[in-house]
Amino acid sequence: MSSPEKIVIAVGLPGSGKSTYFARLGVHAISSDAIRLQLADDETDQTIHARVFATVRYLLRQRLALHRSITFVDATNLTAKERRPYVRMARAHGCGIEALYFDIPLELCKARNAARGRVVPESAMDSMAAKLTPPTTAEGFDCVLVIRDESTR
Repeated sequence: MSSPEKIVIAVGLPGSGKSTYFARLGVHAISSDAIRLQLADDETDQTIHARVFATVRYLLRQRLALHRSITFVDATNLTAKERRPYVRMARAHGCGIEALYFDIPLELCKARNAARGRVVPESAMDSMAAKLTPPTTAEGFDCVLVIRDESTR
């Protein structure tokens, strides 16, 4: 019998509305940006990527051990390879896993990005958009919810 826990991971470019969506839901997602801020005093520091995601996975394991009903993960999660550890973790813990795919046009993400305090360089946005692969149930997700509504921001 499967436990009632569920992992929900966000998938989307910077500026696609992931953090805003979680804030509007009133949930406390495990956020890669917040962890960067905690570890390096700078949420834009990309030099500690491995430590950041090891910490994300550690916190997720702790929430699963505490039987929290839903754990949200707020990171870009652009490729199937980046999402695979979460699918494996869900299967290992016998819990559900869903993806929230923020299918927002690159130009809108760039405009939102330019308007915020921490700006991802445009060249990095282009590179991220080029490697973005929408999540699918074939990867192991129980379902994929596509968010296209611009009001997520």
